[in-house]
Amino acid sequence: MIPAVHHRTATVDGHDVFYREAGDPKAPAVVLLHGFPTSSHMFRHLIPALADRYHVIAPDHIGFGLSAMPAPRDFPYTFDALADVTSGLLEQLGIDRFAMYVQDYGAPIGWRLALRAPDRITAIITQNGNAYEEGFVKPFWDGVFAYAKAPGPDTEAAMRGALTPESVRWQYTHGVADPTLVSPDNWVLDQALLARPGNDEIQLRLFRDYATNVDLYPRVHQYFRDSQVPLLAVWGANDEIFGPDGATAFGQDLPDAEIHLLEAGHFALESHLQTITEHIRGFLARVLA
Repeated sequence: MIPAVHHRTATVDGHDVFYREAGDPKAPAVVLLHGFPTSSHMFRHLIPALADRYHVIAPDHIGFGLSAMPAPRDFPYTFDALADVTSGLLEQLGIDRFAMYVQDYGAPIGWRLALRAPDRITAIITQNGNAYEEGFVKPFWDGVFAYAKAPGPDTEAAMRGALTPESVRWQYTHGVADPTLVSPDNWVLDQALLARPGNDEIQLRLFRDYATNVDLYPRVHQYFRDSQVPLLAVWGANDEIFGPDGATAFGQDLPDAEIHLLEAGHFALESHLQTITEHIRGFLARVLA
């Protein structure tokens, strides 16, 4: 029997947070943290694939998916603030300890959760969720960091380009040997949500804040060295945003890290769901036993 997936909304600090939930609340918790420009929709197939054994929670970050989208004057769109909301949701749900799956933006949110309360993290699965400068692929990141350093019309143009339908589709299809495996629903949904009035400014705020994640890396690396947290990297090796060097870099501080490079792109779940699921189930069965 396929586990039922519930679609719920909680209020955290006055903001509605949409999340998907499945599995026995008494089972070990696994929190799935999505990236840009998507939502918990990216986990729609993974959640039931894990929920027979785990309590799975996948929230939409503020400004994404079906969660609230307050105006920038009413919410500080920083990665610190997104981590605050995620932490508040988990506390409200009574989730004290959890493994986390991080991808893209989900990684700096997850790293903040780990730095704030290292003992709460039981394991980490990273799927193109970066923690090392080795992972940044040019020229994609040149534009982001130029904009973060000197926001203005000249540097903003490239960032607005990342919000176009062509760029969103590219994130899903580049590096995928058979793009017909990737459902167009992904980029159609993401683009519709990005196109909501005011969402462009929200995304620009987060682009400007991204450099704070890099500043955090030395503390993240120290956390890895001190905790030796079990880590599985299942990485789309053809990703032109976070390249494969970002996956192998985890071995610098976590020599026991389990690293798998897949012939996939940025959203590897779309083409390699079964492979990733098998890696996750095997990994969690070993480290959470």
